Amino acid sequence: MKQFKMLSAILTAIILSGCVGIPDSQGWRYGQKNEFLNILKNDTYMSLCNQKRLYEQIKSSRDTKLMTKLLIAYTNNLANSCIDIKAFKASQRAKRAKEIDTYYAINYQKVKPSDIRMKLKAGESIKDILKPYIPTTPQFNALIEKYRLLSKSKESKPEHLKKIRLNIERTKLLKPVMGTHYALINIPEYKLRIVENGKTVLKSKVIVGKTNMQTPVFSERMKYVQINPQWNVPDSIMRKSYIPKIKANPGWVAAKGMQLHKDSYDLRSPKINPATVDWSKYPKDGKGYIPYKLVQVPSQKNGLGKMKFIFPNRHAVYIHDTQTKVLFNRERRAFSHGCIRLNKPKTLLKHVTSKYSSKSIESVESWYGSGKTRHLILDKPLYVHTVYFTAYVDESGNLKLFHDIYGYDKSQKLIF
Repeated sequence: MKQFKMLSAILTAIILSGCVGIPDSQGWRYGQKNEFLNILKNDTYMSLCNQKRLYEQIKSSRDTKLMTKLLIAYTNNLANSCIDIKAFKASQRAKRAKEIDTYYAINYQKVKPSDIRMKLKAGESIKDILKPYIPTTPQFNALIEKYRLLSKSKESKPEHLKKIRLNIERTKLLKPVMGTHYALINIPEYKLRIVENGKTVLKSKVIVGKTNMQTPVFSERMKYVQINPQWNVPDSIMRKSYIPKIKANPGWVAAKGMQLHKDSYDLRSPKINPATVDWSKYPKDGKGYIPYKLVQVPSQKNGLGKMKFIFPNRHAVYIHDTQTKVLFNRERRAFSHGCIRLNKPKTLLKHVTSKYSSKSIESVESWYGSGKTRHLILDKPLYVHTVYFTAYVDESGNLKLFHDIYGYDKSQKLIF
């Protein structure tokens, strides 16, 4: 009798877990229904968003056809956020029309309703169905925890809750797999972190792009470090910042430790006298290719300092040293042309050398002092993620709120 009761209890538990049992016409098992309703009740993954009316219908009817519809919608909200992406893209186009350099990567995850239904009918738990779409950044759970805690407090400010809620949605737009080892640059915080196996092992202040030359939000893998770099000035920066200076004073080029070359950034290519060029052909508000390339050679005057960390990308953005150290004393540090200037370049170089390359620190330091351009190749993966969190939970578990320097808090509107 005891054995029978024990077996009965085990079978009941299995049935309630959703693993076995007779599915209804929509493929739902008893355990799956209860599991999903519990997820919805607490909005475990903060993805109910614009589906609250449908949820109310399901609570009263327990209609599994509606339940399937909501599961697909909930999964899509979890995978691709509850931000009005269409409106946000329109606002980005409007910025670019005003000559503001801006880019914000939207990492879509395709949610196929047929796959959701198939997994449901196969008896998978709802948690397992949703798992591939849960953001991998620790900020997802950390921000949700802070939001729930502050929601219960009478002293919490509505604008702070709204800010946290928006940043929860931003975690859903990040690259689905961030990697176990990565550099995280939080633009509004002006900070770089090296994160390894979930732990922050290095932090540094950074300078980011100006409001009209914004550091793009995107992800790429770091491939190498250039020691004693030359700076190849992009055409866009030439037009906006430097051609007016050259027109006013051609000697400015040499004074800044720069050279002008014909059609190439290669220092072996023909040098051009800036005074011989008709710069009126390349107006500040113009576009297109410029057949003259401005290069700042490796020197004490080089704006990139002694090193730049390269993660090849279409934005021509990288992390680099800088001569203007005094700017790191400022609280708000949006001064660059879009690249990330680093406060502790030597610290990062030593860490990258020892952890991600086969070279010794001694050999790389000898390159550093030589004045010649050398390349440190990374042979282990280190991803770089530039992110935009105006609410961030730091290593001590403290919630930090930051100024919306690029206006994304206004232009990224929630759909609910």
